[in-house]
Amino acid sequence: MSEDTPRGFAFAGGAFFIWGLLPFYFRALEHVPTAEVVAHRIIWAVPVALAVLVWLGRTADLRAALRTPRMLSMAFVTAALISVNWGIYVWLIQSGQAMEAALGYYMMPIFSVALGAGLLRERLSPRQWGAVALAAAAVVVLTLEAGQLPLGALGLTFSWGFYAFFKRALPIGPNQGFTLEAMILTPFALGFLLWAAWGGGLYTAQASTLDWVLLLGCGVITAAPLMLYANGAKGLQLSTIAISSYAIPTFIFLISVFAFREPFEGARQIAFPMIWTAMALYIWEVLRARRVAMADKSLPPKGLG
Repeated sequence: MSEDTPRGFAFAGGAFFIWGLLPFYFRALEHVPTAEVVAHRIIWAVPVALAVLVWLGRTADLRAALRTPRMLSMAFVTAALISVNWGIYVWLIQSGQAMEAALGYYMMPIFSVALGAGLLRERLSPRQWGAVALAAAAVVVLTLEAGQLPLGALGLTFSWGFYAFFKRALPIGPNQGFTLEAMILTPFALGFLLWAAWGGGLYTAQASTLDWVLLLGCGVITAAPLMLYANGAKGLQLSTIAISSYAIPTFIFLISVFAFREPFEGARQIAFPMIWTAMALYIWEVLRARRVAMADKSLPPKGLG
C-alpha cells in the first residue's frame, strides 16, 4: 500500500469508534457474569461473521481451513488467546477498572515491538528501546504503589501481543481467520452455558429483554469492528494503522475519567504520562521509518543516471 485511501480511513475509523465506545456497552451488562457475556459474545459473532463471508464470497477459504490440520491447530492457539483477551477486557470494564484496560491497550504496540526483538530477533532503534523501557518503568511505578502488578492491564497486553504474533502464522485472510476462531470457540461457549444452566447458576436464564438484546448484540459489536479494521487495513499504510490505533485506549481513558469517574491520582499520574511518552517515541519511530521508506522509493534504480 503506497498511500492512504478515504475508504481505508472510513473502515478503520468505524472500527476504532466502535472499539472506543465498548466500555459503555459492557458497563450496561455489568450485572451479568463475565463468563456468560464472553460466551454470548463468541456464539453470536459466528452468524454475523459467516454472513459477511457469504456476502464477500469467501467461504471456500474457510472450508479449506477446516480441512487443514496445521491451520486448525494454529487457529486453536489464536482462538484461546483472543478468548482470554476478551474475558479480561469485559471483566475490567464490568468491575470499574476501565482505566487499567486503557493502560493495557496503550502498552500493546510497545509490547509487540519488544516481542519482535525477543522472538524474531528484530533490531530495535534507540527510540523503540526507550519506549519499551518507559512502559516497563510505568508498570514498576504502579506496582510499587499498589503492592502488586497491574495484572489486568498486563493480561490484556500479553494476550493480544501473543495473539497478533501467532496470527501472523495463520495463512488465511483476517475475516476468515476470525470466523474460524469463533467457530472453534463456540462448542466451549455452548458447553459452559449448558453446564451453568444444569447447575442452576445461569444468569441469562432469567435475563430481562434488554439484557437479551445486548447479549445478542455482542455478536455485532464483536465481529463488525474486527472486519471493518481488516478491510480498513487494506486501504491504509501500516504506519497509519499503527499510529491511529492509539485512538482506542484514548477513548477508553477519557471514558474512565469523565464518564465512569474512576480516580486518576497517585501513581497513575506518574505512570500514564510515562506511557504517553513511550507512545510518542513509538509514533516518532513509525513516522521516521515511513519517511525512510518513501525516500528509498523516490531514489532512481541503481545503475541509472
